[in-house]
Amino acid sequence: MARLILDGSLRQLAGGDSVVEVDVQNVKQLLRTLSERYPALAPHLEQDSFAIAIDGEIFQDVWFAPIAPDSEIHLIPAIRGG
Repeated sequence: MARLILDGSLRQLAGGDSVVEVDVQNVKQLLRTLSERYPALAPHLEQDSFAIAIDGEIFQDVWFAPIAPDSEIHLIPAIRGG
């Protein structure tokens, strides 16, 4: 299964889990799985609020980016300023 690494506030919203194993084939499935498993995380999974790194490559706005069973995934929150 692919491994999702959660840092900072995302980890807190996932009940303190820092590594989550997921059986998904693309980003859309990943986000759906996370929303179901961690309802508190769901509102923070809008695609414009983060980028996704899959095996070291950063993607933005890529709904169907493939995820291999041995992939390592990071959610990278957007940096907002004023």
